[in-house]
Amino acid sequence: MDRPQVVAENYANPATCLFHVLFKAGALAFYILFSLFVKSFVIIFVITVFLAALDFWVVKNVSGRILVGMRWWNEIDDEGNSVWKFECLDGESLARMNKKDAWLFWWTLYLAAAAWIVLGIFSLIRLEADYLLVVGVCLSLSIANIVGFTKCNKDAKKNIRSYIEGHAQNAITTRITSTLQSAFGVI
Repeated sequence: MDRPQVVAENYANPATCLFHVLFKAGALAFYILFSLFVKSFVIIFVITVFLAALDFWVVKNVSGRILVGMRWWNEIDDEGNSVWKFECLDGESLARMNKKDAWLFWWTLYLAAAAWIVLGIFSLIRLEADYLLVVGVCLSLSIANIVGFTKCNKDAKKNIRSYIEGHAQNAITTRITSTLQSAFGVI
């Protein structure tokens, strides 16, 4: 008996996925390893914050756009007010996005923030306020991406819903039209 083979969906953008994870892991690994073995706070602060800022930029401008079809930014209008801008693909394009890529994007986004929270708790327990500063900067960058992409995702869900509703409405209209045409003999 032959078993039906299940074709697993692969990553559509493996290089982007790799760098998406690599920058997050790099900042976390550098902070953990160097805080355990090297006691130079300045080096730890500068390099960890640099890696976290690099991760922030890559997620916001590259991997968010490629993996989930979303991006966000902040502008200052003519009156000096901060205006957040959110951009996502249309419903049809979002529906075609790779599910594995999106899964990796969202899980690593949240897990990295959770890891920074845990590291912050350890810094509090060890009464290391200076290391708490590093964690605070890295956590704020992670949370900014989470907030930005969550707001984009709400727009994306609206786009997908309107796309599906539009297709359903077109399918129903086509079905009714064809039924009426066949019922009355109109070809």
